[in-house]
Amino acid sequence: MQSNRYSFKLALSAAEIQGYFALRQAIFCEEQGVFHGSDVDEIDATAYPIVAIDHEAAPDQQVVGVVRIYEETSRHWYGGRLGVHPDYRRVGRIGKGLIDKAVTTANTWGCEQFLATVQLQNVRFFQRLHWDSLQELDLHGLPHHLMQADLAYYPPGNEVRPIITWVERQVS
Repeated sequence: MQSNRYSFKLALSAAEIQGYFALRQAIFCEEQGVFHGSDVDEIDATAYPIVAIDHEAAPDQQVVGVVRIYEETSRHWYGGRLGVHPDYRRVGRIGKGLIDKAVTTANTWGCEQFLATVQLQNVRFFQRLHWDSLQELDLHGLPHHLMQADLAYYPPGNEVRPIITWVERQVS
């Protein structure tokens, strides 16, 4: 999904990766208090970070949304740490654009199943985007749903799967 103002892409540059981790920190540690200190975990060593970029924002504030995708087992992918900067939550297309980019990218790379654990307040949003709830979970003391994307709704694209050594350097 692309418009003149916003784009959704794999975070490849140092600035994009820095913005990606800074926004995750702001949302999941400072705002929501889900994690203390840092939300970085072992999954970040192999995950692909995806960012929403606002091309009209100041260069150090261009990352306005984040999500990560990772292949847990062959052809079975997960999305996680989906977050949108508070000033952009009412825009209405940042979260959807990140989800579209995440699932279509994994689908391009041979995904047969795409799952995510979704906070309870976001379940209906995901259902409108062709996701099904598989089960209710409690994660970090908060209600979540394990959800699965309808891959037929997210056709594969042409995204080339990069080598991820740049992420490994960021989280080591």
